[in-house]
Amino acid sequence: MGRKQDPDEPKIYFLPNLMTACNLACGFFAVLMILKGAIEVEKMSIDGVALPWKEYIEISRRYYEYAILLIFGSCLFDLLDGRLARLGGQDSPFGREFDSLADIISFGMAPAMLLSRAVLFEFDRVGWAIALIYLVCGAMRLARFNCLALVPKKPNASHDFRGLPIPMAAGFIASLTFLLIDIYQNDRELGFWKFVLAGAMLGLSLLMISDVRYPSFKKVGLRTRGTVGAIVISVLLLLITVQFRYTMPVVLFSIYLLYGLFRPLLSPKMRTEIEVEDGDDEPPPAEEEKAS
Repeated sequence: MGRKQDPDEPKIYFLPNLMTACNLACGFFAVLMILKGAIEVEKMSIDGVALPWKEYIEISRRYYEYAILLIFGSCLFDLLDGRLARLGGQDSPFGREFDSLADIISFGMAPAMLLSRAVLFEFDRVGWAIALIYLVCGAMRLARFNCLALVPKKPNASHDFRGLPIPMAAGFIASLTFLLIDIYQNDRELGFWKFVLAGAMLGLSLLMISDVRYPSFKKVGLRTRGTVGAIVISVLLLLITVQFRYTMPVVLFSIYLLYGLFRPLLSPKMRTEIEVEDGDDEPPPAEEEKAS
């Protein structure tokens, strides 16, 4: 005779939460890789004197690349857990909270550490401060998302995100770091662009807690209609991304980041064609309050 289910016990669905657990595992190991890279640098330092930037990158590059790939893996598992939950009608408060706790590690802590160690290392304490601002803004973004998720939805309400989603912010940081490693590996210097990048990271943090609307593409699923041209373009884009693996990820994340800023300038018809490939879906309301 089975144990009686406690009515107050939250529902825990296996597959979506398994994907969230994999997301968390990737974030955990990404943090470990970043720490291991820092330890290797400390071992090579002489009498506590900081190594030149080129030597620093040569020693820690392998560990940072592992961390970047693990953050990308977290992005994939984060995408899968939501899709599986919606496909199976298994969206739950437990899953939402578990997902946010995993996200703060995978897309908050891990990118913040990567940012401070691999991108803003030369800024010393200022670099740590910028990374901390990113982490705090990411945590606030997740907290606001959970609060808005509890608000009753209006009829025909849009599924747009309010503020830049933290997985996209983390993906941008990881892809940018991936590009920088390639730049340093080829003996090229950033020079003034290091300061530009520091400012960009602050802007990225502010975008997460802003009211800028970003499409969630939640309506794109197995029943979404497509065209032969769209499939061919997608395949070509995938091949180009593989061929130019250091450059294309940051380009793709940048396009999404900038799209939210220029989106209000587009007509509702153009937005519908870009965001909702299924012709039966209605265009997103222009002034509707978003619960995301």
